[in-house]
Amino acid sequence: MAGNFPLAGFHDLICVILTSNTAIIKPSVDDKILVEFFVNYLHNKFPKTRTFIKFSKDKLVDFDKVIATGSNNTFNYFEYYFRDKKSLLRKNRSSIAVLSGHETNDEITMLSDDIFTYFGLGCRSISKILIPRGFEFENLKKNFVKYKHIINHYKYSNNYNYQKTIKIMNNENFIDGDFFILSESTHLTPPISVIYFEYYKNRVEIDGIIKNNRDNLQCIVSGLDIEDSTNFGEAQNPKLDQYADNIDTIDFLLTTS
Repeated sequence: MAGNFPLAGFHDLICVILTSNTAIIKPSVDDKILVEFFVNYLHNKFPKTRTFIKFSKDKLVDFDKVIATGSNNTFNYFEYYFRDKKSLLRKNRSSIAVLSGHETNDEITMLSDDIFTYFGLGCRSISKILIPRGFEFENLKKNFVKYKHIINHYKYSNNYNYQKTIKIMNNENFIDGDFFILSESTHLTPPISVIYFEYYKNRVEIDGIIKNNRDNLQCIVSGLDIEDSTNFGEAQNPKLDQYADNIDTIDFLLTTS
C-alpha cells in the first residue's frame, strides 16, 4: 500500500474482500496506523474477515497476484520484482483543472478542496490548472482562503518558503497567494505548495494538452463539457466503481489467466 495520503490502498483492499480473495497487506510505514485500525475494526465487527486479511512485515511470499502503487522509479523495480506474477502496477499520475474564467465563487472554493486536501499529495489532487488569457488570479486567491490555515503546518510552510525563495533568487515570475504559489509551466507535477498553470487559446488547445498528457492524468476537473471530467469539489471523492488509472480492479482480481 502506498502512504502518500491516508488509506491510499483501502479501495484495493475492499476489492480483494468483495471478490473473496485473501489479502496479504504490506502497509507503508507512513500509513500504518489507519490501515491497521480499519482492519481491526473489520475483524471485530465481522470476525470471519480474520481468515482472509493478513499483514506482512517481511518480504511478500506465497501469493498469486499483486497490486502495487509507487513512484515512476519504483514502478520499474516492481515490474522486475513481480515479473513472474500477474500484477496490477501503478505509477505517478497527476490531475488538472480546466477553467473557463466564468466559474462562480462556490466553484472556485470547491476547486480548493480538490487542490489542497492532503497537502496536494495523491494522484487525484489537482496540481495544474488550464486557464484562458486574461484570467483573474485574484479570484483564486480570494476563494482559496478556506485553506489559509495550511501554512501553519511547519512542513507545508517550509516547502512554501523554500519554493518562494528559490523563485526570487532565480528571478522567476510567479504569483504569491500568501500560502501557495502560482507558477506558469507546461509540466504537470509541481512541488508541494506550488500550483502550475498554463494558458490556452481555444478548445482545440485544451483537447491537445489533454491528449498529449492522457497517460499521465488521473482526473480532469472542469465545468466545461470535457470527456470523463469531474465536477468541482469531487476529485477527492471517487465512487467505488471509479478505479485508479481506469483499470478495473475487480476484473483483474476475478480473471484467472
